Amino acid sequence: MAAAPMRVLVTGGSGLVGKAIEHVVLQEGGKLEGEEWIFLSSKDADLTNLEQTKAAFEKHRPTHVIHLAAKVGGLYLHMRENLHFLRDNLKINDNVLQTAHEMGVTKVVSCLSSCIFPDKTTYPIDETMIHDGLPHDSNFGYSHAKRMIDVQNRAYFQQYGHHYTAVIPTNVFGPHDNFNIENGHVLSALMNKTYRAKKDGTPLTVCGSGAPRRQFIYSLDLGRLIVWVLREYEEISPVILTVGKDDEVSIKDAVDMIAAALDFGGEIQYDTSMSDGQMKKTASNAKLRRYRPDFTFTPLKEAVKMTCDWFTANYDIART
Repeated sequence: MAAAPMRVLVTGGSGLVGKAIEHVVLQEGGKLEGEEWIFLSSKDADLTNLEQTKAAFEKHRPTHVIHLAAKVGGLYLHMRENLHFLRDNLKINDNVLQTAHEMGVTKVVSCLSSCIFPDKTTYPIDETMIHDGLPHDSNFGYSHAKRMIDVQNRAYFQQYGHHYTAVIPTNVFGPHDNFNIENGHVLSALMNKTYRAKKDGTPLTVCGSGAPRRQFIYSLDLGRLIVWVLREYEEISPVILTVGKDDEVSIKDAVDMIAAALDFGGEIQYDTSMSDGQMKKTASNAKLRRYRPDFTFTPLKEAVKMTCDWFTANYDIART
């Protein structure tokens, strides 16, 4: 790393993962003496716009960048707007990486997604398999845009020797998530739905069969690992950040945990006319464990309870 203290710019700093990193850095002692951490939100700059991206970098002059900013949404929004997700994310990523290059940024850590993996594949998936086939058709626009970050990272290293890398988390949830029922991520949307069903005394309707299986990672665990990647991970090749494959759970299991955390005793119905998306996308965390055999993930039930507690305490701002 640079001899002088780091000046870290976090794009997407007001989102789920950005807020988790902010907590790790400011509340858990993750910030070292002399360091400056800047958490950029979409209110500060529209990163689909090159001039605004350059202006933000000129203003803050970062030595390091954690790139989280993206146009994101839930399964059904992705299915409707693949082109918008493709174009906006390609613009954001190219603007951030090229501006980092022009400004002489030492290291960039970008955040990918497990949806980039091939739909037709063998499991568990690892970091070498990203480009081995087409992603699932439901969100191919977003997935291809995210895959291109890995391509760009390798190209920046080959042409300029730049240290740009990426992390691939599985399904992230936690405080400050998007809890919107229509376009939020699965666990957070379900928390909102369950809370409302309890409040209204109605059955809880879950989209799909409940059979798909997922590896969920608590946002604060992910925040701790991303800070580690920024400081210590030296590869250009990305690293999957997730719980072990044995900790994968079904959506139905997750729904039961949420119902218990929110003390919901009503009827739970599964609407099998709605799409399930990918049935599984089991990822291997073997590479992470080679580097961090010591890292302890927050147990899912505990993380679900803490997130439900945060949601209910912040219901008026979180539910939209």
